[in-house]
Amino acid sequence: MKIRTEFDRTVTVLTDVSIPMRDGTLLAATIWLPDDAEASPVPALLEYLPYRRSDWTGPRDAQRHPWYAGNGYASVRVDMRGSGDSQGLMLDEYHEQEQADGLEVIAWLAAQPWCTGKVGMFGISWGGFNSLQLAAERPPALAAIVTVCSTDDRYADDVHYYGGAMLGIDMSAWAGTMLAFQSRPPDPAHVGDAWRSMWAARLDALRPFSEIWLAHQERDDYWRHGSVNEDYSAIEAAVLAVGGWADPYRNAVLRLVDKLDAPVKGIVGPWSHQYPDIQRTPGPTIGFLQETLRWWDHWLKGIDTGVMDEPALRLYHQESVRPATHYPVREGSWVGLSSWPSADISSKTFSLASDLRSLATDASNVALIDTPQHHGVDAARWFPFGNLSDLPPDQRAEDGRSVVFETPVLTSDINLLGFARLTLRVSSTAARATVIARLCDVAPDGSSTLITRGAINLLHRNGMDAVDELIPGEFVDAAIEFTAISWHVPAGHKLRLALATTYWPWIWPHGERGSVSIDAAASILTLDDLDPAVIGSSRVSFEEAEQSSPMGVTAGPPPVVRPEREVRYEPQTESYTVTVDPNYGGNRIFPDGLHFSEDALETYFIEQNDPLTARAESEWRISLERGEWKTSIHTHSVITATRHAFELASTVTTFEGDELFFERTYRTSIPRTSA
Repeated sequence: MKIRTEFDRTVTVLTDVSIPMRDGTLLAATIWLPDDAEASPVPALLEYLPYRRSDWTGPRDAQRHPWYAGNGYASVRVDMRGSGDSQGLMLDEYHEQEQADGLEVIAWLAAQPWCTGKVGMFGISWGGFNSLQLAAERPPALAAIVTVCSTDDRYADDVHYYGGAMLGIDMSAWAGTMLAFQSRPPDPAHVGDAWRSMWAARLDALRPFSEIWLAHQERDDYWRHGSVNEDYSAIEAAVLAVGGWADPYRNAVLRLVDKLDAPVKGIVGPWSHQYPDIQRTPGPTIGFLQETLRWWDHWLKGIDTGVMDEPALRLYHQESVRPATHYPVREGSWVGLSSWPSADISSKTFSLASDLRSLATDASNVALIDTPQHHGVDAARWFPFGNLSDLPPDQRAEDGRSVVFETPVLTSDINLLGFARLTLRVSSTAARATVIARLCDVAPDGSSTLITRGAINLLHRNGMDAVDELIPGEFVDAAIEFTAISWHVPAGHKLRLALATTYWPWIWPHGERGSVSIDAAASILTLDDLDPAVIGSSRVSFEEAEQSSPMGVTAGPPPVVRPEREVRYEPQTESYTVTVDPNYGGNRIFPDGLHFSEDALETYFIEQNDPLTARAESEWRISLERGEWKTSIHTHSVITATRHAFELASTVTTFEGDELFFERTYRTSIPRTSA
């Protein structure tokens, strides 16, 4: 990592800029501005988030915003309405109000005397999502975006549903995280005495987002809003789409490169849910800021940087590895493809009856699948954050809980790239069922490394907007598209397809336990195989990762010392408890004297034979202190379910000093329409 301290332009930091909205609400912004921008205007770059610019993302912001400004841009970090130090109320993620405000922010930036009138937008995760969403609104000033770890389909590829099945792991955890974010106060160092009334208004308007998300269990208009795959042609701004193979938000990169009419390039590396210049596992990092500068210079300044001469898709082709929960450096090589889909890819098909072997099929080539409720405890984290326990461990235990189909020992390499597909002929003993598929790389020593996975809630087999219950015993067709991957499976290894009916805590089980039968003779696995000559001949390279000077935050000891991830089995009750510390940051002391402490714990419980014992909890404890100003927040959220409804309970308690400031409990019951 190279820390850059000298730039062509000197920079002034405007720490508390207020951007007015039409309704009078003021959004808080920090602007890193070249000192000569008034005389020589510059394009503006916008990052627009709910994650508190003055503390939570402050260290990350310091790595990139000053760097862009030093290279001749006004780099702008805005707190969304109702978050951080901005006025107003936050009603939901990707709400219409968020997008309307974003359009006003872009117009305000373009109109400033220090701006050329051209604006770019960038962000990771939420900021990547709303960069795409605002590009689809076609604001005249927005010429280009960089979207990292994002999605074009809010239903299929976010933290709520997977294959039409409810994500138990992040429907609970992310809703709990956002509840904790919503409950944090503005900082009086930035908003003055108004902080208390602003905080009270936010708390009074709180509604746990899980109540909203669970009320939409099918892909309806709620999810279509903000999903740019509804109309790819709406995007006219140039799009650089970036993702990581260790992050769930990678599918969109391939789809955007394929579907957009606008100028588009894609990069997929080995990374987790992080910017590609941040030193978190898996590595290696790249000079991401330099790469984006080439993008901005081309589209916002009209400089021929050669960026449009790059391959349509640059990807890191991963080598086979032994299973591990983290990889400091992931072995592999960069590959450039001139188009996507690529003519250098051919498809291989495998019949589950003849090309893949299984001990589970009977004489009629039917396999019965009825997995225990705790299958999935080795699934690891939904979106890895670069922590040491994030990735799936050896899958042999999970394979033993599944029904497996595997190839003979491979006599030649397979270079998987893209979306594996599984078509199934399946019947169920219950009206509701889910099939989960894992694809694993099995080494000669028997170790099993997860390559990719997919799922289908069979109620959505005819479309994610449809709900078609099964007729017990009747065979139907269903299809699973696996999460995209690039992976070299060498000769001497085997490919293993593991099928299951449960995957806790990733997927919430249906209310009634049942088994499914797979007609192996009518079921096919299709894999896309990249020509190895392309791997050897590609010349893709990046500069060394570079950032501006770090903020100078002091890290304190963690509030609680515990394992990042723990799986506990109690034989007496045949129950499993998975606990996860997401390890977002712990204790930090900021240069302005702010002492920030946060501790989060996720807990997932289930009994081996009873789907109705599933329970997901999220608990957060946060304190913010500076001098005499002391506040603290405690949030606790629980999701359980009966056969017919989800039961949600959340509590928010906040203190100013030692005095109770706010306390409320939220309870609701939501019918299970298809989840």
